[in-house]
Amino acid sequence: MSKEDIYILGVESSCDDTAAAILKNDEVLSNCIANQEIHKKYGGVVPELASRAHLSNIIPVVNQALADAKVKPEMLSAIAFTKGPGLIGSLLVGTEFSKALGLSLNIPVIEVNHMQAHILVHYIKSDKKKPDFPFLGITVSGGHTQFVIVEDYLRMKIIGETLDDAIGEAFDKCGKIIGFDYPAGPQIDKKSKKGKSDKFKFSIPKVEGLNFSFSGLKTNFRRCVEK
Repeated sequence: MSKEDIYILGVESSCDDTAAAILKNDEVLSNCIANQEIHKKYGGVVPELASRAHLSNIIPVVNQALADAKVKPEMLSAIAFTKGPGLIGSLLVGTEFSKALGLSLNIPVIEVNHMQAHILVHYIKSDKKKPDFPFLGITVSGGHTQFVIVEDYLRMKIIGETLDDAIGEAFDKCGKIIGFDYPAGPQIDKKSKKGKSDKFKFSIPKVEGLNFSFSGLKTNFRRCVEK
């Protein structure tokens, strides 16, 4: 370990996955994730159950990430944690854990907007070319769907987003209607490759600018299945 090396512990608890990673400068040394299988029983994420599971998972996940990276807590330069957006109870677990650990180690604790993190992941060390500024970022997740103009690392402007459901949420809810287990999105994606794109017709929502709307499509899908 040289004096120039920066080791950061990243903590993510915005929804139903408890995750921790260790970065050395811009290189990922370890990445550990604990999934919460309990939500399959209910066909979606139950916030109260998610926060309780985070309480059980966060210490083992962080310890595993440190062990896999062969990094001791006293080697850490800072801790970065997801401040939001996400489920309040789940975020609270990650926030309080990170602040407590940072205080005990006397190191900085950095708040991270995880939608910005989705975009900035492209600057982690890899074989792929890093995008040049400015560029158009497209974030598609279970809770968000956005078009973002990325001018610099911390200068981003949302130019379009969903007005209701995110596309990932629409995938999961439509999958639940036809009997798929949660999360249904990956199953729909896999089966759609064998389907016929012109078999059924669905309404296209009319929204202003570059925004999206998926709630009407979800309703249209349910009615189609009912017929």
